[in-house]
Amino acid sequence: MAEKVVKKVIKKAAPKKVAVKAVKVVAPVKKTEKAAKVSMNAEIVSIKGVKKGSVTLPETIFGAKVNRPLIAQAVRVYLANQRSGNAHTKTRSEVAGSRKKVWRQKGTGRARHGNITGPIFVGGGITHGPRTRDFSLDLPRKMKKAALFSALSAQFKENKIVFVDPEGLTNKTKTFSGMLKDLSLIDKKGKANRVLVVLDKTNAKLFRSGRNIEGMVVERVQDLSTYRVIEHKHIIFLKDAVGDIEYTKEKRKI
Repeated sequence: MAEKVVKKVIKKAAPKKVAVKAVKVVAPVKKTEKAAKVSMNAEIVSIKGVKKGSVTLPETIFGAKVNRPLIAQAVRVYLANQRSGNAHTKTRSEVAGSRKKVWRQKGTGRARHGNITGPIFVGGGITHGPRTRDFSLDLPRKMKKAALFSALSAQFKENKIVFVDPEGLTNKTKTFSGMLKDLSLIDKKGKANRVLVVLDKTNAKLFRSGRNIEGMVVERVQDLSTYRVIEHKHIIFLKDAVGDIEYTKEKRKI
């Protein structure tokens, strides 16, 4: 009997065999290659407003995601960097004048004073006046580019960008005003309706002839900023300026 009891205890204590299911071996997922740059097409018109073909636009510049907080930050930095900060007033230690006490401390019946350069006297120093300071702010280059491309994408989505073939544009202001008239961007008084013209590198000489029209700003493509793009209602891109802005993007000059 004792042997049977011992055998039963050993059977109960022995670990039960568990059936193990076969595990499928999954092959590691290969990283997909980066998607190729998607391009968009836009219509090109002549300076007379007639369709002349199309231009291929890089999606990274004209089809980027619009980041409005970044645009606002870039505009704030741009405006801050325009401030000169040259206003400067002299304190009592900087103005010219005698350092002698103007009258004795007691016995005159008048208020006690030090020297004549004090702020209470005419010609004395200024208290809490403006001082020379640097208002400039810095923005990383990548953020500048991202803000510019975001602004261009926002304006392109709102159909505010026109691509023009510069054939016929000369160093005469008359040709610029004629182009704006044919594109319905100028009034009868000759004032443009907040127009920005972006010149390519080969036509940079047109800068002088285009800046004489009120309400129009002419910018070289390498000088283009987020603020300039946002503040204008209409943007005219010369045909070759698209390629130039892509080149400056690759060379990191923006």
